[in-house]
Formats: sequence, C-alpha cells, structure tokens
Amino acid sequence: MAATIRLTREFSFEAAHALEGYDGKCREIHGHSYRLFVTVAGHPVTDETNPKLGMVMDFGDLKRIVDETVVARLDHAFVMRRTERSEALHATIAGEFRNIVLVDYQPTCENMLVDFAERLRNALPDGVRLHSLKLYETAKSFAEWVAEEQ
Repeated sequence: MAATIRLTREFSFEAAHALEGYDGKCREIHGHSYRLFVTVAGHPVTDETNPKLGMVMDFGDLKRIVDETVVARLDHAFVMRRTERSEALHATIAGEFRNIVLVDYQPTCENMLVDFAERLRNALPDGVRLHSLKLYETAKSFAEWVAEEQ
C-alpha cells in the first residue's frame, strides 16, 4: 500500500467581524489579516498513464478549491452572526457596502474553522481527505481543527 502523504498550502485574506454580545474589546467591529493553513491527506497516484502520477493532489487544484469555497467569500468582507440586530444593520449599510456576510454562528476563529472544514470536505476530490486546518487571527494567535479529533 502506498504511503499516506499530507499536503499543506497557506492562504491569506482580510476580513472584519463583530462578536455580538461579547464582553470584551472584540465586541467592536474590527479586522484581521487571517492566515489559513489547509492540510489534506491521501495516497499519491500510482497509475503511470495519469498526468498526476506521484501526486496526492495538484497544489493548483487545492488553491482553486480553497479560493472558491473560503477566500473569495470572505476576503475584504464584514462577517456577522445572523441575528435580528445584525440583519437590521445589514439593511442599513448594504447600499454602501456590498461584501457583508451573515453566518449562522458567532464568527470566532474557532467557529470559522468548523464552517471551513465542512465546505472543504464537500469540495475535495475522491481519495483526498481534509486532515487539518489552522487559522491565524493575529501573528501570535490561532485556532486549529484536526479531522481525527472530530
């Protein structure tokens, strides 16, 4: 049996969020320069006729999938939990600002990872599985999601 290999690619995006109901500074609208590390795992292709011979997955394909499912959706967005209050705010500012994303969870680093994991799991090709995600909110603070711990 072929060895299991892990591939990791780094992504970055800028986004703002507000943590409605939070009791600290992060209750206010603020932004982050997020860094996302996506690790997938699988067995390298062994079919000599396959142009992807020796690859678990083409890094370009991984980039496209993450860009489409996560980065394009959130880059330069304002992310808020969908509540009566946030929907009223959205209605007020939507004419001026278009990239407002309402989510069904408090947009913490931890909850964003759970969302990203679900989106990515559904988009990866057969034979490639999501192994882990690491999301840096600041240069020194990150949250991590690991598939085997789910």
